[in-house]
Amino acid sequence: MAVAETIPFPQNRTCPYHPPTEYRGAHHGDQPVFPVRLFDGRTVWMVTGHAEARSLLVDPRMSSDRENPSFPIFAERVAKSSLRRVELIGVDDPEHNVQRRMLIPSFTVKRTEALRPHIQQIVDRLLDQMIEQGPPTDLIGDFALPVPSMVICSLLGVPYSDHEFFEAQSRKLLRGPAAADVEAAREALDDYFRVLIEQKRTAPGEGLLDELIAKQLETGAVDHEQLVRLSEILLVAGHETTANMISLGTFTLLQHPDQLARMRESDDLMTSAVEELLRFLSIADGMARVAVADIEVGGVTIREGDGIILSTSVINRDENVYPAPDELDVGRNARNHVAFGFGVHQCLGQNLARAELEIALRELLRRLPGLSLAVPADEVPFKPGDTIQGLLELPVTW
Repeated sequence: MAVAETIPFPQNRTCPYHPPTEYRGAHHGDQPVFPVRLFDGRTVWMVTGHAEARSLLVDPRMSSDRENPSFPIFAERVAKSSLRRVELIGVDDPEHNVQRRMLIPSFTVKRTEALRPHIQQIVDRLLDQMIEQGPPTDLIGDFALPVPSMVICSLLGVPYSDHEFFEAQSRKLLRGPAAADVEAAREALDDYFRVLIEQKRTAPGEGLLDELIAKQLETGAVDHEQLVRLSEILLVAGHETTANMISLGTFTLLQHPDQLARMRESDDLMTSAVEELLRFLSIADGMARVAVADIEVGGVTIREGDGIILSTSVINRDENVYPAPDELDVGRNARNHVAFGFGVHQCLGQNLARAELEIALRELLRRLPGLSLAVPADEVPFKPGDTIQGLLELPVTW
């Protein structure tokens, strides 16, 4: 790859709900694919055009295989374990398709709709506790994180009594800060699921993990270690991203009182508001791939072995697709965003995430009409750019 003037990737956001300034500055309508520099000096391609991203995400020459030594690594803390096998999201077809088909029945629209009453009960109970406790509170610890944690535990059949353990390991896995922390978290989660799977083999329950044991492990379709890794992906992805969306979505609405007022005036806007928040926030900013053959796209040639970063936050602000893309508009039709990815690797749990967001935000705004920040907005800490985007805490009052 010819190395031109490059910007570093990843970068921290200066505002928790806007892309880093340099990402936007480097993107031009006639240059939707350009080189960026990783922490180790490697140059890879960044994709910021909406059409180019959707084209690449369905291209079989784009690989998600984390075991490929050319796969781009964002942070030094994960470099040591970068070649570890990652089930589902880190394998290609046909194996990916086999794994996905195992899980699809548990994440269909119909199955998600059946879960809505359970999600509603969880949200109601947590809000009851918040109101009884009284303000101020950290919305993340008391609401945004417990909602998806309880839901995914119930779906998988993982004891929620263990939530403090796996939430702590998830934080280390995604944010380190050091390589040793990431490795220790992986090992701890490995050990946890090895034990839990053996317990369920002798005393089955009713969760998805129990179904996978009966239908996949016991029949030899997957081995024990594959199921361990698959369980980790489902657990970590099933609560971390949605928790960030609930908290950052709430913060963003509080910073846009005109849009918040529109939502409170019309329940019919909730569905479009969730899609707009997914587009606007783009918390999983930086889908990584590696080319397994040459690809012509966006006026450049991506060579076999080149790394590719798809900057979700800029793709979802492409002015060719979204008028006034930097403005939050809860009535916008934003369904063609790529916040959940696109193509064969599009997020399996997107239906569940939407349901959780709709119910959590609707009830939060309905039951706490005086909701506001308990500290100035510029004092709310948020996460660095090399992990899932979101807030570290969200002090609120009402």
